[in-house]
Amino acid sequence: MSSRSVLALRHLAFEDLGLLEPLLRRRGCSRIDHHDVGVDDLARIDLDAIDLLVVLGGPIGVYDDALYPHLAAEVELIRRRLASGRPLLGICLGAQLMARALGAGVAPMPHGRKEIGFGPMTLTEAGRASPLAALQGQSVLHWHGDQFALPPGCASLAETALCPHQAFMAGPAAMAWQFHLEADPRRIEQWLIGHTVELAQAGVDIAALRRDAARQGPGLAAALERVMGAWLDELQGRDSGVA
Repeated sequence: MSSRSVLALRHLAFEDLGLLEPLLRRRGCSRIDHHDVGVDDLARIDLDAIDLLVVLGGPIGVYDDALYPHLAAEVELIRRRLASGRPLLGICLGAQLMARALGAGVAPMPHGRKEIGFGPMTLTEAGRASPLAALQGQSVLHWHGDQFALPPGCASLAETALCPHQAFMAGPAAMAWQFHLEADPRRIEQWLIGHTVELAQAGVDIAALRRDAARQGPGLAAALERVMGAWLDELQGRDSGVA
C-alpha cells in the first residue's frame, strides 16, 4: 500500500489531531503535518499533494474577518478543496468554516449559550445511514458557542437539545463535525487550562469535566475508530485517495 499524506489546519496548539493521528498512521498515512493558521502561509499549501485535509477547531468565530483576516483565505482554501471532491474533514470551527464555504450561515447560539461537556447526540435517519452510525448512544465532547446552519442540499446527521445540527456531509468525501471526537481525553488538562476563562464564564464544573473525560475515554477512542474506519473504507472503495 502506498503512503498517504494528511495536512491538518490548526488554530490552537493543543487542539491538534489528537486521537486521529495514531489512527491515520495505522491506516497507512505516513506523512502527517500541521499547518498553523495565522502563522504559516496558506498560499503555500498544495492541495493536490494532500490526500486528506483536516480543518481543526479553535475559539474564534468564522464571522470575525475584520479581527482575523486569514479567515477569508481559509474559507477560499476550503471551497477549493470541496470543489475538488477530495477528502476533507472539518471539526468544530472547521465544520463551521466548511458550512460558510458552502454558503450557510454561522452565528452564536441563542441567548449566548454554550455547549461544553460530554453528552450523547441523537442521530437523524441520514446520520444512522452515515459513517456516524457508530455514535448512537455514545457521549462525545461538545465545546462550542457558535452553530452552523445546514448548507443547501446537506442533511443534518445528528442533533442535541441545544444544537439542532451537529454534523453534515457534503458528498461522500467531505464530512463536518460540530463536536470533538478527535480530542484525546488523556490530554484534557490542556483544554481545561487553555480555555480557563471561557469555562469560568460559562459556569462549567471543571472537576466534573475532568472526571467525564476519564470515564468516556475508552468509549470515545473506540467510537472514533469505528466512525473513521467506516468513512475511510468507503473512500477507499471510491478510490478517493485515502487508505
